[in-house]
Amino acid sequence: MRKILAILYVLSKLIMLFSCTFLAPALVSILYRDGALDTFVTAAVAGLAIGLALWSATRRYQRELKPRDGFILVTTLWVGFAITASFPFMLARPDMPFSHAFFEAMSGLTTTGSTVISGLDTLPASLNFWRHFLNWMGGMGIIVLAVAILPILGIGGMQLYKAETPGPMKDSKLAPRITETAKNLWLVYSGWTLAVALALKAAGLSWLDAVCHAFAALSLGGFSTRDNSVGAFDSLPVELILSFGMIIGAMNFATHFLALRQRSLRAYLRDPEAKAMLWLLLGSILAMSVYLWAHHVYDFPTALRHVSFNLISIATDSGFASVDYARWPIFVPLWMLFLSSITACSGSTGGGIKMVRTLMLSKQSVNEMTRLLHPAAVRPVKIGGKLVPESVMLSVMGFIFVYCMCIVILSFALIASGLDFLSAFTAVIASINNAGPGLGVVGPASNYASLSDLQIWICSLAMLLGRLEVFTLLILFTPSFWRK
Repeated sequence: MRKILAILYVLSKLIMLFSCTFLAPALVSILYRDGALDTFVTAAVAGLAIGLALWSATRRYQRELKPRDGFILVTTLWVGFAITASFPFMLARPDMPFSHAFFEAMSGLTTTGSTVISGLDTLPASLNFWRHFLNWMGGMGIIVLAVAILPILGIGGMQLYKAETPGPMKDSKLAPRITETAKNLWLVYSGWTLAVALALKAAGLSWLDAVCHAFAALSLGGFSTRDNSVGAFDSLPVELILSFGMIIGAMNFATHFLALRQRSLRAYLRDPEAKAMLWLLLGSILAMSVYLWAHHVYDFPTALRHVSFNLISIATDSGFASVDYARWPIFVPLWMLFLSSITACSGSTGGGIKMVRTLMLSKQSVNEMTRLLHPAAVRPVKIGGKLVPESVMLSVMGFIFVYCMCIVILSFALIASGLDFLSAFTAVIASINNAGPGLGVVGPASNYASLSDLQIWICSLAMLLGRLEVFTLLILFTPSFWRK
């Protein structure tokens, strides 16, 4: 019990800090005079009051966190932030149930991009900004921001860093101190966001649309200020700029930092994930464009344009849409959703199993087939010229199994709740990969508002599982975790 109270003490400080972020949409409300200022002032006061009450009740339990405490803190932090972030939605729309408000907030923070809100074109500017600001904060991870500021609050951040990044690349750093690493990542992230926002403005978007879509592109969040998403602009330059932003967001930000520091593109050439991702995207775009052209859906240039943008969007787990690709032959959108599972790089803002795990399993599979022909052969797995320890390979295989089982179980749960198979399966794939729209009733031309409360909660759980890479959440339900 004391362990939980000590974690809640840290969480109380972070909730109070997070409540201060309501200042940003409040300023937007003042600038646009959209009448939503009271919404964010009330939300900020409520968040600060809840955080202060929690702090008062738990401050005597303050202590240094232990390594396993990081797993609890990460999970409670995401849930606590999502609850706090849902306040403006419920205040602005009193008819919106808590399940929908929580879903919208969780979708924003986990950069999933699914929405339950219709009428985005007429939504108050500040509320639209808040949705995208959630994308942006969640993109690099509120966790990374917390890692940078936890030492200021008197709490060590390394435990949180390990809990948030359970993948095989978690030990790579840009600086000896984790706080410096976090600052470097945020610097790169902010710089690319500014560059994309300015480019979108130059392409003809308003400042609000440019900033919001830049937030959503770099975070791979996929929220839009329009019901028709990027299709509302019908602009090739906008699609090209956003495609570039999404590819940048899907790469390892450590690679971006090294490339900028060295002022050379060699960092990208030495990154096996970046090369594999780009080749996979290029090959898939060409193949799917030819497929649509051969099936007389579009002429080839039109097919190339629409496939390029929408495939990059779904494969990188963003979720923008320029057309209703659910109307295409089913092979193409299903291939796009498959790519959402494997394309994004580790250290990026994307979801799924990540490209590094895909490369490891691919090479291990080739090695296993080689051993069938040559039992005495010894072929270690190497990524980027570095030997992958067997323990890492075993953890990757364990992760893939649990990841697939979560998809199966959650899909069955949605089917049992009354959802059709295509909608259920693709909703889970899109949610656990943080990719946004699925197919069927949750396709790109609609949203998740038609789902029941139970189905909304299942999708919210899938989003959280995907963002925390499954193990961080599931480990809390193992008896061994709670043994002393």
